[in-house]
Amino acid sequence: MPTSVTMPRLGESVTEGTVTRWLKQEGERVEADEPLLEVSTDKVDTEIPSPAAGVLTRIVVGEDETADVGSELAVISGDGEEAAAPAPEKQAEPEPEPEPAALDTPSTEKPVEEEAPAPQTAAPTGGGEGTAVKMPALGESVTEGTVTRWLKQVGDTIEVDEPLLEVSTDKVDTEIPSPVAGTVLEIKVQEDETADVGADLAIIGAAGAAPASAPAEEKPAPAPAPQQQAAPKIESAPAPDFAPSGESYADPAPEAETAKDPVAAEAKAEPPAPSQPRVEQASPNGAGDAGYVTPLVRKLAADKGVDLSTLTGTGVGGRIRKQDVTDAADKAAAAKAAPAPAAAAPAAAKAPAPKPEASPLRGRTEKLTRTRAVIARRMVESLQISAQLTTVVEVDVTKIAQLRNKAKADFLQKNGVKLSYLPFFALAAVEALRQHPVVNSSIDQEAGTVTYHDAEHLGMAVDTPKGLIVPVIKDAGDLNLAGLAKRIADVADRTRNNKIGPDEISGGTFTLTNTGSRGALFDTPIINQPQVGILGTGAVVKRAVVITDPELGEIIVPRSMVYLALSYDHRIVDGADAARFLVTMKERLEAGHFEGDLGIA
Repeated sequence: MPTSVTMPRLGESVTEGTVTRWLKQEGERVEADEPLLEVSTDKVDTEIPSPAAGVLTRIVVGEDETADVGSELAVISGDGEEAAAPAPEKQAEPEPEPEPAALDTPSTEKPVEEEAPAPQTAAPTGGGEGTAVKMPALGESVTEGTVTRWLKQVGDTIEVDEPLLEVSTDKVDTEIPSPVAGTVLEIKVQEDETADVGADLAIIGAAGAAPASAPAEEKPAPAPAPQQQAAPKIESAPAPDFAPSGESYADPAPEAETAKDPVAAEAKAEPPAPSQPRVEQASPNGAGDAGYVTPLVRKLAADKGVDLSTLTGTGVGGRIRKQDVTDAADKAAAAKAAPAPAAAAPAAAKAPAPKPEASPLRGRTEKLTRTRAVIARRMVESLQISAQLTTVVEVDVTKIAQLRNKAKADFLQKNGVKLSYLPFFALAAVEALRQHPVVNSSIDQEAGTVTYHDAEHLGMAVDTPKGLIVPVIKDAGDLNLAGLAKRIADVADRTRNNKIGPDEISGGTFTLTNTGSRGALFDTPIINQPQVGILGTGAVVKRAVVITDPELGEIIVPRSMVYLALSYDHRIVDGADAARFLVTMKERLEAGHFEGDLGIA
């Protein structure tokens, strides 16, 4: 009986998804839970596994096309229907009937439960004696989560705090670690299924509690599956259907496709070797033998020019993570730069200036990701909703620079984070917000009201591979300099590594964006609605400045200077209000009275 592959619900507020890439083509064999396609929404990019084993007989939704949640994406024939796979005309007649019926999804789930999960749940008999893994509360407003991928299967051993599964909500995607060490006895919630907070997801028993489950799962795989897979895979390998889908993701996918030919040839010449077909299944992911690679990691590798097939993943099961790609790119850059100092010493004047490497994105046209599309829409909406303009002041932070140089070593040892200029700016901002609540407000023009917030919830703009994300430091006005430094470092690190909680990216009352971290002197940031103000901090640079000396009069000396740019909503904040706010910050920073926060007498 054919199995329908439907668009899963990747979050409570997500109603549709875009197919970015098919990892299998029509006529190819696919195993249960093997990655079948990649889907992108405005909150997450993920791979969708196959709900059943069989042959992909028909693709309904093509690449770059959008489909509603629950709609049919493809059709997979059962094991006994492999011979009829090349004739999709016979299956095309009964398929239109389930589409309008809302009961199509349950009917297709029954064969999946009978063919794939049945051996997993039947093997462990002592599941009730183990420890239950429950759906955690991923934020105050989150009541449920969707299991997107199990990193361990029934019979696998796992250590304490080792990632067990991946869960998606409408605001965040995260990995759930195992609460205990042992063996996975039972999986209660399958992939793409949603469970309430506190519901049991799996059962983990003592180490070695279910040793018989592993061979029980492997028995059906090597016997009939490899022999039946060999013929269709060898026929589909040279077909041109797979190449176009890989071209939009740079070089890794075509390399993986060519790698399949010698393996398939060996499988045909040496049928007794059962391990070779499993290597072939990992290749379409674009990472050679590395297996599962997320679209985010693949895009990062393409941007940095890293060949995924050359990497050894440090994640669970050898998965390649973002850090692996970043480390490889850093090593490659260091290797190119290493011989330069040695060669430059004897003949520095003769050596020509090295040409910068061209970006791999040069000359390419790509479809906007859902995240980038959402950012674009919200930025335009912000400009359309509010009357925005920017006021800039120049601040002398020489005293802060001297204090920072004096205390940064002890600060790092005591607090575990580096002392940058940003915590000083953040502290001055939240203190100024208390004195000028109009900048820390929100306006409802339809209701004709303005709300002056009684707390300073500071948003911090963070640059990530997926785009700009703004986590919020709640009650930032209650923190001292060290507390702000630690919270800023913490939320920035967790945001870049996709570990930030859903409630930590909402509820801000004012935003701070450090455009100077990339050398910009200042810019005109766009307000993060429904806030009425956002402060951009420029780069701290040394310039010749005219100051008044009590004895020498006006003299020109080098000083550490910075520009502070405040974009504000002129519907509620006037230019004088913005100037008063910035002058308050300027006076606080130039006074430089932070010795008490730094432990300096």
